[in-house]
Amino acid sequence: MTETEFNELTDVTFDRIEAGLEQADGDIDFELAAGNVLQIDCPGGKIIVNRQPAMREIWVAARSGGFHYRWDGAVWLNTRDNSELLASLSAMIASQDGGDVRFGQD
Repeated sequence: MTETEFNELTDVTFDRIEAGLEQADGDIDFELAAGNVLQIDCPGGKIIVNRQPAMREIWVAARSGGFHYRWDGAVWLNTRDNSELLASLSAMIASQDGGDVRFGQD
């Protein structure tokens, strides 16, 4: 995957995450900070989602740990357990008392 393709995929993914957060029913705030770092503030702590262009991955840091997601041609999968990024992020937000967030998963 080229850097341009990676940037396009991550742009779409971040837009999808932001759209889900805007519709969230819980007590969360979020901000896309400098360097394309998405900061999600939940009552139970902050979740950071950022792009790693050199690795062609999306990294997530949450109270439950740090996670790396790589594009498999259809979805972003965790490099350790193959869990899907958006479903995992929804679960992380819920576990940090951020409520129910849906990202339009199929």
